[in-house]
Amino acid sequence: MQPVRLCLFSTIMLTPAALAQTYVVGVEDLPFAPHYSLDGEGQYRGFAREVLDAFAADSGISLSYKALPVDQLLPALQRGEIDLKYPDSPYWAGAQKAGMTLHYSQAVVDYVDGVLVAPQRQGQALENIRRLAMVQGWTPRGYEDAIDSGQIQLSYSDDLRQMIRLALKQDTDGAYFNVVVATHYLDNIRARPGALVFDPKLPHTRGSFHLSSARHPQLIARFDRFLAERSAQVAALKASYRVEANLDSDYIGLEQWKVDFLERQKEKAGAQAPASSRP
Repeated sequence: MQPVRLCLFSTIMLTPAALAQTYVVGVEDLPFAPHYSLDGEGQYRGFAREVLDAFAADSGISLSYKALPVDQLLPALQRGEIDLKYPDSPYWAGAQKAGMTLHYSQAVVDYVDGVLVAPQRQGQALENIRRLAMVQGWTPRGYEDAIDSGQIQLSYSDDLRQMIRLALKQDTDGAYFNVVVATHYLDNIRARPGALVFDPKLPHTRGSFHLSSARHPQLIARFDRFLAERSAQVAALKASYRVEANLDSDYIGLEQWKVDFLERQKEKAGAQAPASSRP
C-alpha cells in the first residue's frame, strides 16, 4: 500500500480592494489648499483627494497618488508613468500638448485667478498697478500687454508664502494667484483675514479643473458619470472645503461673517465721507 501524502495549501482571501484595478493619479507637488496639498508625511490631502477617493469607492477601483513637480506631470502622462492627471484643462499648455490625444472629464470645480490688493486699493484702475507679485511658473492672464509695454514689472517668488509677504509689505501693488487659495492662506495660515482682497475690476480669469488621461478614456467616462450621479456628494465636499466660496462675488473665498464685516466697514466709511462741495 502506498503512503498517503497530504498536501497543505495556503489559502489567500482576496478582498474586493485587493482585486480592484489600480490606477496612478499624477498630482501637483505643491501646497494649494483647500484644493490639495501634501501633509508632513507626503500624503495627498484636500478636496481633490476626497473627490477622487469617493469616485474610486463608487467605481470599485483603486487609486494611488504620485506627486510630481508641475512641469513633470505632462511628460509623465505622455510616457505612461501615470494614468490620470489632476488638475488639468484643455486650455493649458497647448504647445506642450501638441500631437497628444488627451481625454478630459467634465469640470470638477471652478476657479478664479486674479489680483489681490490691500483693501484701500480695491477698485483702482489697471494703470495704477506698477508692480505685481507672482509665483514662478504662473502666467498673469490679461496682463500680458501691460507687462510687454513695461507698465507692469513682475516680482517673482518661489512660493505663495513669499508672494503674499511681498504684497503685505506693499513692496508690490498686488499679488496674482488663485483667489480662493490665496484667501485660504491669509485666513488660516497667515492669520491675516481681509489683509488682501480680490479686485474684480482688474483683469482676472475664470476656469475649471478637470481630470485627464491619455490612455483611459473609459475611466474618464466613468468619472463623468460619478460627477453626475453623485452631484450632491461633490457639492457637499465643495461646501466643506470652501473651494468655490463666494466665487461670484467680490469676496471670493471669504467666510460669510468676514464678508458681512467688510460690508459694514464699507458702509461706515461711506457714511463718514465728507459731503460733496458741488452745488
